[in-house]
Amino acid sequence: MAFIDEAKFFVKGGDGGRGCISFRREKFVPKGGPDGGDGGNGGSIIIEATKRLLSLLDFRYSSHFNAKNGVHGLGKKMHGRGGDDKIVLVPLGSIIKDAEDDHVLADLTREGDRFVAATGGKGGGGNVHYASGQNRAPRRAGKGTPGEERWLKIELKLLADVGLIGLPNAGKSTLLSKLSAANPKVAAYPFTTLEPKLGILQLEYRDPCIIADIPGIIEGAHAGAGLGHKFLRHVERTKILLHVLDAGSSYSDPLEDFKTLENELALYKDELIQRKRLIVLNKIDLLEDPLAVEQLLEKTGELGHDVLSVSALEGDGISALKEKIGDIMDEISDL
Repeated sequence: MAFIDEAKFFVKGGDGGRGCISFRREKFVPKGGPDGGDGGNGGSIIIEATKRLLSLLDFRYSSHFNAKNGVHGLGKKMHGRGGDDKIVLVPLGSIIKDAEDDHVLADLTREGDRFVAATGGKGGGGNVHYASGQNRAPRRAGKGTPGEERWLKIELKLLADVGLIGLPNAGKSTLLSKLSAANPKVAAYPFTTLEPKLGILQLEYRDPCIIADIPGIIEGAHAGAGLGHKFLRHVERTKILLHVLDAGSSYSDPLEDFKTLENELALYKDELIQRKRLIVLNKIDLLEDPLAVEQLLEKTGELGHDVLSVSALEGDGISALKEKIGDIMDEISDL
């Protein structure tokens, strides 16, 4: 399934129904007077957040949403039926913006959060409303007002407990598959993850955690380089940032990789540096000397964050990592 996290769409509320021009005509009632009913109000477009959706895929196939028009009024003061509202479901973390000026209109982060995107038009009044002492038989009625219409943009910022970030080919996808039941694409070349992936980490005696694998971030990502700039916003709402560093490569230095990631986060949004972080040295199976692992752990520990070593491919250290994530989640929830 494709992951869509941006879309532009059109919304239009239903038009209000026309009021009715009608006169009461009954036997032995020669001057019955006007009795035209009001038109019904048009339906509105309502955007509602739900946890059942994970991306904006539906907007790829449907970009125009129209609510029902109100029904016209009838005689005998019968009001027209109101048009049905149109409910548009979106994932939690959806941000609704005006398409013209990018102004944020709504930020839907909780189940059931709603935003009225386009209000339906008002129904026109029947001719009964236009009667007066000077005009006892009005032959006019309200037309009903048109429903609101406009173009909107929607952006998705994933709501995840843990965000996996790292340079391309650091092993994030493999790690996600070991931490959860997710089955992301895994290969021995960079940029195999072209879109965020979600997984559920089941923790013993604790609530499960949602983990998001953010596509590889490279130097300059904050300014649009590589793929990461498209997905950096998904890091904003994660509670824990899990830095995945390649400890087994002879071509890179994990400490320098960490600094690159930290710099990109700071340049994108400074407040991300205050987020709780956990460093994971991955691919330790490629280090033949156990002493090298210890030395690397010691050097990385000087960065001031908790550090764990794992081999996502072999599964080494995964249990300890799960336990550590659970401990941090407990620590955060107690604050």
